[in-house]
Order: sequence, then structure tokens, then C-alpha cells
Amino acid sequence: MPQEYLGDVYLGADCVPVPEIPLSDSQALSPHQIVPMLIGSTVEAIERELVLQTLARCHGNRTHAARVLGLSVRTMRNKIRQYATDGVDIPAHS
Repeated sequence: MPQEYLGDVYLGADCVPVPEIPLSDSQALSPHQIVPMLIGSTVEAIERELVLQTLARCHGNRTHAARVLGLSVRTMRNKIRQYATDGVDIPAHS
């Protein structure tokens, strides 16, 4: 299976990497700039958004999304089941 290297993560062929946006060094965001934007959000909400966006980038492929996130497929399945129970739209496998 062809894979693409993206930083420290290998994406399977079914995953779409985030397009790189050329930024000058002065425009790049550091963790110290990103974290303040997340303050006020729960860890659960941030995790849910990360899981759902990764799943969408992997065209709904749970195995590949789990691999990208460093989760077991079982953990991914359980998270998705909980999100669906909570009424969240889950990206479908395409």
C-alpha cells in the first residue's frame, strides 16, 4: 500500500494530507500561540474534533484514521459509537 510521509506521521493511501499553506516564519503558529485559542474548550471537545477531522481526511476509513492518531481500532470504534450516540455526524467511508 503506498504511503505518504507527513512530518512524523505516515498516511495510508486512503488519507488526504492537510495541504501545506506556505507561511513565512513570522506567520507560523507556535504551540504557545495555539494553546491559548483552545482555552475554554474541554479536552473531550478538542479530542472529538481531532478524531472527526482525521476521520474525514481518511475518507471515513476508521483503520487509517486510528493509525494516524495512534489509537487502536477498538478505541476508534468506541469513540465513534459514543459520538454517534451523542448525535454527532460521523464521516462515512467513501
